[in-house]
Amino acid sequence: MLEEILKRILETGCGLEIDEAGKIASEASTDELLAAAESVTRHFQPVKFDSCSIINAKSGRCPENCKWCAQSAHYHTGAAEYQLLDSEKMTKAALMCHERGIGRFSFVTSGRRLNDAEVDAICDCCDEIRSRCSISLCMSSGLLNGPQLEKLHRHGVSRYHCNLETAPSFFGTLCTTHDQSQKIATLKAALDAGMDICSGGIIGMGETMEQRIEFAFKIKELAIGSVPVNVLNPIKGTPLEAQPLLGDEELLRTVALFRLILPKVYLRFAGGLARFSDETMVKAYRAGINSAIIGDMLTTAGADISSNVKLIQEAGYEF
Repeated sequence: MLEEILKRILETGCGLEIDEAGKIASEASTDELLAAAESVTRHFQPVKFDSCSIINAKSGRCPENCKWCAQSAHYHTGAAEYQLLDSEKMTKAALMCHERGIGRFSFVTSGRRLNDAEVDAICDCCDEIRSRCSISLCMSSGLLNGPQLEKLHRHGVSRYHCNLETAPSFFGTLCTTHDQSQKIATLKAALDAGMDICSGGIIGMGETMEQRIEFAFKIKELAIGSVPVNVLNPIKGTPLEAQPLLGDEELLRTVALFRLILPKVYLRFAGGLARFSDETMVKAYRAGINSAIIGDMLTTAGADISSNVKLIQEAGYEF
């Protein structure tokens, strides 16, 4: 079955149908999934690995109650709390990323959304960065409105990020202060403003494989081209602190299924990957992860840049 479906995917680029995905997830071995996903990746994806880095530009005291998040004001996690960083610090970080060969730099801020004054400050910083280097600029600042997104785009922000986080059927069990329809509206507003959009989520929060497949098909429905894949890092003080850790094989099977469902997107490793073995990371890159956030990850440490690059190159990509 998988061999015939793989042939069709390679010919059409359309990816698995939802009934096929469920059947393959329950019947195919991990080796079969990885081999099929690697074939799809090699056929549709460039050899050049896509990289980005983030700065935690505003941290903590978020009014939303997302159960996975260290920065929620509803939980006591010890996460850093500070207002928007000054332009000099953010510009310095962007220039450092550019010097290290990273292609994109993203401002990430806590909270439901930035106010207009904060958006203006980010716009001024974007102007400074663009005057000094050519790194592409991204933004992840919650549920911004249309005029805010349009202004950011005019000042050089080319991509907006807002994670759907998980399957529609599971999201409401993890957050009640906003819903996925608001996230989708924000992504559509970013598209209307002229930006590309980036949206993925977190696996290992207690969802089933069927719900991961549901989530991947929601991404497909919205035609999102950049899809961050985070793995839950259970943080003490959050409601998910005792959630069992996702295993290596479960990670690999999920990555492979995502690639078979989404043949042409950038699957982007993000947070929670530092604990996985080098062998698992290389297998995941080969099976479909062709982009990554490089460096530190908000409230948890990421792998250092040189270690990431070594594994990426071992998997056959150019950095």
